[in-house]
Amino acid sequence: MFSGNQLRRRIVINADTAERIGSVYDAEIDAVTGQVTRLIVRRYGGLAAFFKIGETMIPWSAIVAAGSEYILVKTIEKCLKNP
Repeated sequence: MFSGNQLRRRIVINADTAERIGSVYDAEIDAVTGQVTRLIVRRYGGLAAFFKIGETMIPWSAIVAAGSEYILVKTIEKCLKNP
């Protein structure tokens, strides 16, 4: 299990489309269990991808794999509809 601080700045990629979603900005942690429940991902776009265009909350259950630099998530469309 990862702590919220260990996940910061990792790049989040949609496993279905190989599209970059953004990078982890923060994590939501359950106060009772201490486990990460959702990742808060900042999305960037525009000129050279410097401008923040929004945030997405991704439930922990959508994570397929997490490595040292990247996090793969599945079916991101459902996450975007219900942040």
